[in-house]
Amino acid sequence: MNELLMIMLAAVLTENIIFTKLLGVYPFLAVSEKPTAVLGVSVSLIFTMTFSSAAAWLVYNYILVPFELEYLKITVFILIIAFVVWFIELVIKTYSEELHQKLGVFLPLITANCAVMGALLISTGREYDFITAVVYGVFSAAGFILAAVILTAVRERIKFSDPPEFFKGIPVTLVAAGLLVMAFSGFLGIEII
Repeated sequence: MNELLMIMLAAVLTENIIFTKLLGVYPFLAVSEKPTAVLGVSVSLIFTMTFSSAAAWLVYNYILVPFELEYLKITVFILIIAFVVWFIELVIKTYSEELHQKLGVFLPLITANCAVMGALLISTGREYDFITAVVYGVFSAAGFILAAVILTAVRERIKFSDPPEFFKGIPVTLVAAGLLVMAFSGFLGIEII
């Protein structure tokens, strides 16, 4: 249990998928512009990473490894992520049209989010067991959400500042994101795992 807690903390802080692995930067920058967008991506990402982690572990350990097809894992993981996103979209559309309208834009964005692929590759590379792989996927999503919420708050504050004209928009956002990366890199000195 202690090891699982350390993996949870590592996935959120010391090995944050955005700030230390630099995976999923485009969706991170794209959704951090509006707080409602962060909420939509957060819900989608938690479900996608949870189900993708579970499915990827099962397929990798029960199909790819026994048949010595490990070299196909990236292709298979892409298919798993696409299927999971399609399935989640189908379920949401079936049971809540209103929620589907709110999340509709964000679900396809999750398919192209390399943070999901990164979490799957990291958990298989470390040979996590099923529970640990799923927990790592969930808390990697939580780390992504934490990063997006922090940058969203910073961007809200930037709206009320007065940077030079050439610095407005993306340049000041990239500087803010860089400062956040530097702040989170302080966690790298903490040995959790």
